[in-house]
Amino acid sequence: MSQQLFALSFGLAAVLAATQVAHSAPQCDSREAVTALLADRYNETRRAVGIAGQSAVMELYASDETGTWSITMTLPDGIMCLMASGANYEAVTEDLPAKGDPA
Repeated sequence: MSQQLFALSFGLAAVLAATQVAHSAPQCDSREAVTALLADRYNETRRAVGIAGQSAVMELYASDETGTWSITMTLPDGIMCLMASGANYEAVTEDLPAKGDPA
C-alpha cells in the first residue's frame, strides 16, 4: 500500500513539475494579490481546497468562461505561489471503482 502511495505521489509531482505556469504574473506574492490576479485577469474562482503537508494550503482555481485553471499553495506567512496552470478545465465527479475481484 505504501508503495502505491509513493508511486501516486511521485506521479503527481512529475505532472506538476512538467506543467508550465502560463500566467505572466510573479509566481509568488501575497494571497490577496494572487487571488485578485486570478479573478481579474482569468476570471478564476476557487473550486477546491486541501491541506498540503502540515501547514500549507493547496487550492484549485478555475474558470468555466475561459477554461483556465491554476493550482496554488499558500504558506502560513500568507505568501501564495502559483504551482501549475493550464487550459481546458472541466469539472468531473466520478464514482469510486468497485471493490473486490473484477472477474
